[in-house]
Amino acid sequence: MTQAIANLELANPKALTDQEFMSLPENGNLYEYVDGELIVVANSGVEHGYLALTLGYFLTGFVRTHKLGVTCDSSTAFKMKTGNKRSPDLAFIAKERLQGLKRLPKGFFEGAPDLAVEIISPNNTFEEIHNKLVEYFENGTRLVWVILPDEECVLVYHKPKPSKLLQLEDSLDGEDVIPDFSLPLLEIFQELSF
Repeated sequence: MTQAIANLELANPKALTDQEFMSLPENGNLYEYVDGELIVVANSGVEHGYLALTLGYFLTGFVRTHKLGVTCDSSTAFKMKTGNKRSPDLAFIAKERLQGLKRLPKGFFEGAPDLAVEIISPNNTFEEIHNKLVEYFENGTRLVWVILPDEECVLVYHKPKPSKLLQLEDSLDGEDVIPDFSLPLLEIFQELSF
């Protein structure tokens, strides 16, 4: 769920600078900056966090082992051409886009990630997710996975319209973005068994 942040003491929130955005209070909130409006990204609950961390575990392990690039969590803001700052639930940046760097930038990454992952929360709207996907693809994203926890499925995008639906018997495929990465959806959606 997103909502406009209230009572933020900025001279002009419509012209929020990168420095002002980076200096927002560390009060447990995550923020996006979209079309001149500061957005608080609400907490999403245990299931959302578990799914993000589980997929992140497998994805990060594979990416690091094969030296393909870096993965980032939902606190990472990507700066779009419009000046918007978007934060997918999980992101991958290919090593080709990091050439010449010895360390990752402390600020925003210019452009969208190569892979963006969005996990649908109960309060997300179709319009909100669609607008994010459009902007991701306009800024260099090559693959998006939209995870639908209630349905235990994943929508795969190569453009702002879904390309395919993956169900429990299927596997996530990194395609040419993360070559040879494959993960059965059962690894993400497995029932607790302690």
